[in-house]
Amino acid sequence: MAESNETRLARFTGWFRRRPTSLEFWELLVTDRRVVWCFVGESFKSLLLRADTGERGRREVERSSAERALALDDRNFAVALESLQSVRLREGSRFRRTALTVTWRDDDSSTSVELYGTRSSDSQVDVVEALAEEPALSHVDIGVETSGRLL
Repeated sequence: MAESNETRLARFTGWFRRRPTSLEFWELLVTDRRVVWCFVGESFKSLLLRADTGERGRREVERSSAERALALDDRNFAVALESLQSVRLREGSRFRRTALTVTWRDDDSSTSVELYGTRSSDSQVDVVEALAEEPALSHVDIGVETSGRLL
């Protein structure tokens, strides 16, 4: 399979999605053509079923091209940049985790996914601010929400 000529613009690392019985760990690669969602691990809420927190998968995604990262797991998927509507980062506080919400168009509807920062991840405000300056994303609502409090 030939590698595409995509340019990586950003990588969101250290994020999880809350599910009813587990936490799914995700990485996002933003290229000049798409956002690649990479499933990197899962930890079940049951103490007996705790699992990998995605560290090995994160390292693999970091070393991979967007095309290779997409093929690493059956749950991985891509969203074309043209479909992207918003990327919003809500900064965390002492009592609330950082949240990243990504919204895109699917045919006639919108899909929105909210991810939360792991304890070991940084806020990645710089990543969001850099994306806001990207010409390929000029049609996307990109921003950082701060609480303005010391909480």
